[in-house]
Amino acid sequence: MALIVQKYGGTSVGTVERIEAVAQKVIRARQRGDKVVVVVSAMSGETNRLIALANSISEFPDPREMDVLLSTGEQVTIALLCIALHKQGCPACSYTGGQVRILTDNAHGKARILEIDGGSVNEDLAAGRVVVIAGFQGVDEGGNITTLGRGGSDTTAVAMAAALKADECQIFTDVDGVYTTDPRVEPKARKLDKITFEEMLEMASLGSKVLQIRSVEFAGKYNVPLRVLSSFEEGEGTLITFEEENMEEAKISGIAFSRDEAKLTILGVPDQPGVAYSIIGPVSGANIEVDMIVQNIAKDDTTDFTFTVHRNDYHKALELLKETAEVLGAREVIGTKNIVKLSLVGVGMRSHAGIASTMFETLAKEGINIQMISTSEIKISVVVDEKYLELGVRALHEAFGLAGELKE
Repeated sequence: MALIVQKYGGTSVGTVERIEAVAQKVIRARQRGDKVVVVVSAMSGETNRLIALANSISEFPDPREMDVLLSTGEQVTIALLCIALHKQGCPACSYTGGQVRILTDNAHGKARILEIDGGSVNEDLAAGRVVVIAGFQGVDEGGNITTLGRGGSDTTAVAMAAALKADECQIFTDVDGVYTTDPRVEPKARKLDKITFEEMLEMASLGSKVLQIRSVEFAGKYNVPLRVLSSFEEGEGTLITFEEENMEEAKISGIAFSRDEAKLTILGVPDQPGVAYSIIGPVSGANIEVDMIVQNIAKDDTTDFTFTVHRNDYHKALELLKETAEVLGAREVIGTKNIVKLSLVGVGMRSHAGIASTMFETLAKEGINIQMISTSEIKISVVVDEKYLELGVRALHEAFGLAGELKE
């Protein structure tokens, strides 16, 4: 008898009919002899509706009260799913994050899980009940409701699976697995049977929206086998697991991309010790994450310093950089939001030479200019003009032989 944690996202529980369909999936798993814990998100659109309600009253609502408000979305879903299970003769019990005792820190809106008490859940499972848990939420030491940030239900599911020592954590979503790239950009994208935690972590951090990055980190840290499945069709999905020997055969597992990029450059900065910190320090101090960095030295003992940030942080970072330019006596500050990041990901890079040269040659043949380059052990990322995103993804997908059957 296996212990399975299943997670269903907002689209999977978006209507009463879909909630009843989820109940049927849960019952089928139980009929196979599995013990089942279900973690659910709020119904599709509900969290945005609640945020809009709060913003209609106040532009800056209190973070604690926002968590109290937003946590109600999942509370509705757990109750409705249990009602659907009861209707079909399946014993079930719902829990909020606080009732499970998912203990978090007190960072409202982006809390991190510290500890989980699985005692009550185990008692229900032993009694033959399905346990339905509200994702995205917990409580801090003071008993205050906290939320884990967007996509936090994935993290709840993986954390519960780790705490209960589950055999597998299954993430049901509106896609049937992890693909070599986004099928909406490349219709020939192929579903992967397996991918490593390391690769999935890179894919998530580089723009793949299939799983929340914190949930992948959690699964890798606590050795939780993770599977991505479709809520709407049957299939084996994609298993996220540890690296296996035969995975070295594949040079590249996938191509990720991010449209949420912006680039900033400060020109003509004196080339002297500490200049990099003088530029990046104020930006990081404003809680703006800096990604790729390039520094070029000129003959006149000045340097040009370029870096990327999330597009939402562009204007704030630009103003900070202009202030820094005045202090350092820089020549000019320029920036653009018309860029994207394309990335190759694969554990096979460790044992295969020539990946970068093939990538650069492929883009050059398509007339795509590379503005910045960043590499790690299993990843190569480049920044290119936004208009070349689809062309670049498709060309790289073909060059590295990632295609499957054409998606209709």
